Amino acid sequence: MRRVVRLFAVVSLCCSGLAAQAAEPPLPVATLADLAKQVDPARLQTTIETLVGFGTRHTLSSTTDEKRGIGAARKWVREQFGAISKECGDCLTLMSPVEMASGNRLPQPAEIVNVLAIQQGTSDPKRVVIISGHIDSRNTDVMDGEHDAPGANDDGSGVAAVIEAATVLSKQKFAATIVYAVLTGEEQGLYGGKLLAKTAKELGWDVEAVLNNDIMGNIEGQNGVIDRDHYRLFSEGTRAVDGDKEAAQRRLFGGEVDSPSRNLARLVAEVAGASLPGFEPKLIYRADRMGRGGDQLPMQEAGYPAIRITEAAENYTRQHQNVRVEGGISFGDVVAGVNFPYLAQTTRVNVVALADLAWAPAPPTGVKIAGAVSTDTTLTWTASPGAVAYLARWRASDLPSWKYLRAVESGTEVTLKDVVVDDWIFGVAAVSAEGFESPVSFAGSR
Repeated sequence: MRRVVRLFAVVSLCCSGLAAQAAEPPLPVATLADLAKQVDPARLQTTIETLVGFGTRHTLSSTTDEKRGIGAARKWVREQFGAISKECGDCLTLMSPVEMASGNRLPQPAEIVNVLAIQQGTSDPKRVVIISGHIDSRNTDVMDGEHDAPGANDDGSGVAAVIEAATVLSKQKFAATIVYAVLTGEEQGLYGGKLLAKTAKELGWDVEAVLNNDIMGNIEGQNGVIDRDHYRLFSEGTRAVDGDKEAAQRRLFGGEVDSPSRNLARLVAEVAGASLPGFEPKLIYRADRMGRGGDQLPMQEAGYPAIRITEAAENYTRQHQNVRVEGGISFGDVVAGVNFPYLAQTTRVNVVALADLAWAPAPPTGVKIAGAVSTDTTLTWTASPGAVAYLARWRASDLPSWKYLRAVESGTEVTLKDVVVDDWIFGVAAVSAEGFESPVSFAGSR
């Protein structure tokens, strides 16, 4: 049965004499919350303990030792994906793209191998949503491929989230394809992300979203602050692939904070907020932390919407450090530094967001806006396959998130009476019959 999009009470807009609908998305929260409950902290712990047990997973560590090094760790991950696939009737296709790479942190050519598990979409298989984490670890010396480098949180936590998401979501059927990606070479120069972007191009994937997970299981900041109630979403404001034309249009019409990556982050925050009450996002308007990077960056540079999901309070004594006690401080990225109930929550963020994205239609394309010298705003767009309704969404230009909506249950055009185009930022999202919502497509000259 077709789901009717919920409408909300009309509220007055301050100081304008106009009216609009207060906005919350018509998400099927019960379905997403049920998926979230299936995430198991014990499985996450087992995964991280196993990864740490390989001693080091440095990109330059052994690829032939059966028990130690990155080769053994990658083999184990592939076996986990194989076991998950067997449970769902061979629903996952396994791939291991390989590329030789060299650079400042790879003085000799080294093998970069990503381990991918692909869950084919049923009705829109070329549309792809990706969850990723990097398997490689490091010590204080970024070139040390010999000594133990546990990498429990950086980024055993991300790999555990990827495997857990596959465990939960492989039991479902989705319109779009989900790719579970465990990447190599992040610490040596984001090589896994670069190879993933290359693979996506070669296979012709229409990548709608990349959720990159890196350092997502710690609750105690280096300053002693404990934060188990928040997580951070990093996203680029303007697209890395934009040129002078797009920059000139933004100067006139706005859109500096409305890239596809930014609107993906807003959707993840909205979906997780509805499904995981009390676990709050921090939308960080930056591609990554200051002076640092992650595998979402090469995906953005290839033109794909990509965000980073990470913990709220980082502890730098537990990152990129040899395991030791010095001055009464314990250094090193060990299992004891991971809070597994918290990691389960950040993993649930991924699970509910991936499910919504893969069940929802694609974001509308060709969104256009009109209303100059008028008191009304008109939005038009191209229909999204599988959409039964659309949401016109808008907000004040200085607000971080969408505040108002109007449901459009037929056609691909809406006129918002008494909503002046000059005063707001606009976009359109597509909605499935079950109520799953796509990211918003910005309405403007882009």
